[in-house]
Amino acid sequence: MDVRGLMRRSAHYYADRTAVVSGDRRLTFGEAWSRGLRLANGLLALGLNPGDRVAVLEDNTLEAQDMYGGAAAAGLVRVPLYARDSRQAHANNMGGTGCRALVVAERYLPDVAGLVDELPDLDHVIVRDATYEGWLAAQPDTDPDPRIDPDDYFIIRHTGGTTGRAKGVANTHRTWLASGRDWTYNFPPVQVGDVCMHVGPISHGSGYLYLPMWLQGAVNVLQPAADPGGCLEVMEREGVGYMFCVPALLGALAQHPDARRRDFSALKVILVAGAPISDATALAARDLFGPVLYQLYGQTEALPACAMGPQEWFSKVEGSNPLRSAGRPLPFAELEIRGPDNEALPVGEEGQIAIRCEGQMAGFWNDPDKTAARLVDGWVLSGDVGIMDANGYLYVLDRMDDMIISGGFNIWPAELENAIASHPAVREVAVFGIPHERWGETPMAVCVTDPGAVVSEQEIIELTARALGSYKKPTRMEFRTEELPKSPVGKLQRKTLREPHWAGMERRVSGV
Repeated sequence: MDVRGLMRRSAHYYADRTAVVSGDRRLTFGEAWSRGLRLANGLLALGLNPGDRVAVLEDNTLEAQDMYGGAAAAGLVRVPLYARDSRQAHANNMGGTGCRALVVAERYLPDVAGLVDELPDLDHVIVRDATYEGWLAAQPDTDPDPRIDPDDYFIIRHTGGTTGRAKGVANTHRTWLASGRDWTYNFPPVQVGDVCMHVGPISHGSGYLYLPMWLQGAVNVLQPAADPGGCLEVMEREGVGYMFCVPALLGALAQHPDARRRDFSALKVILVAGAPISDATALAARDLFGPVLYQLYGQTEALPACAMGPQEWFSKVEGSNPLRSAGRPLPFAELEIRGPDNEALPVGEEGQIAIRCEGQMAGFWNDPDKTAARLVDGWVLSGDVGIMDANGYLYVLDRMDDMIISGGFNIWPAELENAIASHPAVREVAVFGIPHERWGETPMAVCVTDPGAVVSEQEIIELTARALGSYKKPTRMEFRTEELPKSPVGKLQRKTLREPHWAGMERRVSGV
């Protein structure tokens, strides 16, 4: 099976049913698939071939379905770019995957200006401006029907690492379908006409629900921004049954003054993932929305691995604490805690979480060394530290590589350090995550300057926002003249700086 064939089948069976909603605009399955075919033919007419990579930089709008369906229909490999990333990150992600074309919303054109001249493989830029609809309508909506093998690549999503440069996580049609199946495995059954709201971009976590909903005749509602009041209004108006929610947004919804007067009777599932969640947020959301909270653990390289529904999440289990856990392994996933020599550890011992599931990555794009380091004997080494108890519950304790997850987005200390170190007054810098009651954690920077050097917090914040995007900027700063702590071999010890900020907390990751 391949994504294209299954999407085509749904477009046939549900042709006159609503498929996609954004604001006042609606498309039926037939209309959405026709637009996808037109985009597919438009891209192929440029000289692209099945298997070529095409980047897309967009918001959650109806046009996002054009690219989702169009890339699948043409056999092209979609490479989502994240709107909050910097121009350099876009260049790295497109250059590293050899993208031959870029489809970009007009509002983001300044963020990629000039890259077609800098990236040797990038031949075409399709801008969704006032001419886009006319160009799309001029393309035929015949099915190009290229041959697609289940093990052909379908999508490349980017994730970070300790080097600060994102890695392209490649999924085939087979692994993407398996991942989507397992994301919804323990949900109440999705019925034809059910409604799924996507608040986070479908290029990000919520996108894993997009295809399962399409394949089951459900409606995908695309929200362009995570505005809590607007989300609550749409949830009631559209009768939303399913949605993906990072803990920061879930907390904002639960605390919104309008929440108690809304009708959420259609709601079946709020899937919580992307960052650890605090007990207080989980309990407040359950009190408002009822028994509809589901939790999932995994990572871009391998997911989902663990999950649990509301009855289990808020239950009392002898020998376990489900409320503090990430759930138990799904039936189609395997999970082990590994020691320093990659050996499986007994129950109750702390070590690296290793995952094996059908939805895991085929590898890092064009990077055999990093693939070999993370994909060992068929298992993905997560880089997360955890413990499993005798009942199979997983407790995520820390991250081995100092990754910061703020509001569901990955922030890499080295990337921030490199940007801050470009300031002439900064001799060296360390960045690490500290607790934040809304975002889970937030970056803090400790900067070493020469005695008498003049530099302000605002200068550093503006520098990083320009270089990397506003969501990556540090929110706390410390300036000192003494050297940062280092190991005997000269390696910066971020953990020494970080630990005092987490004193008294049972986990070294924070929930929001």
